Amino acid sequence: MKRMYTHFGVLRCTGIIILLSLITLQSNGQQLTPADSGYAPVKGTKIYYEVFGEGKPIILLHGAFYTIGLNWSALIPELSKTRKVIAIEFQGHGHSPYSDRKLDIVTFAKDVEDVMNYLKIDSADVAGYSMGGSVAYQFAVQSPRRLRKLVIISSTYKTGGWLPTVNGAFKDFKPELFDHTPLQDAYNAVAPDTTKWRKFLKQMFDFAKVPFNCGDANIAKIKVPVLIISGDNDGLDKMELIRTYKLLGGGITGDLQPMPKSQLAVVPSQSHVSLMMQTKTIMGYLDEFLQ
Repeated sequence: MKRMYTHFGVLRCTGIIILLSLITLQSNGQQLTPADSGYAPVKGTKIYYEVFGEGKPIILLHGAFYTIGLNWSALIPELSKTRKVIAIEFQGHGHSPYSDRKLDIVTFAKDVEDVMNYLKIDSADVAGYSMGGSVAYQFAVQSPRRLRKLVIISSTYKTGGWLPTVNGAFKDFKPELFDHTPLQDAYNAVAPDTTKWRKFLKQMFDFAKVPFNCGDANIAKIKVPVLIISGDNDGLDKMELIRTYKLLGGGITGDLQPMPKSQLAVVPSQSHVSLMMQTKTIMGYLDEFLQ
């Protein structure tokens, strides 16, 4: 336990907020038993997926360095009561094998569509957290006909949507900072080849240093309803968040004109880490929006 907090302290000093597992691994973790699981072939590698429940499909996209369980273990039991939940693990994450294939959100978004093709899912709701939210935005741009509704949790469609402290944090990252943390424990528990841990981390650090932008014009063209959930202190630039919501048709005077189809929820007193721990709050927003 002492070593875990030492690592968290080092990362916190660099302004990093993404290691929610140091806080939530034990508090949110539940034993998930999927109805189906396996690997879908994608260009250059294969992607692991798990399926829970029955009903209209919703695809869950996790944050950087996470597994399905680390990110979604508290929400999947609730969502799967009424929905068919498909959770995937991106390249190199969790059960998905490490690959030398270059990482970018365009490739990640194409992988999501390839998983849908493999599972014969014509269209679905898509929910993404953190990095998964950025991929979800890109998926909406690349594959609009495959999308019904979009849920973005503590994420942005461009690098400039984060505060400078977040964008500058990865320059100080070293793989050894992640050793002997719950993130490595989760990786070792399910990864096909645990010797790829350091190579996976280096690949992700390089990926995080490359700016991305789905494009204002492309976001404005999204036709499906979008639910944005953000913590008030989650590292997102709130001015950019408001601009995003306006691109999606929000920020109007709802008493004088029809309400927009998209929604924005800013949850008070929440960070990037703590927001995903608010299961009841997030499910409340999801239940209303997805219906």
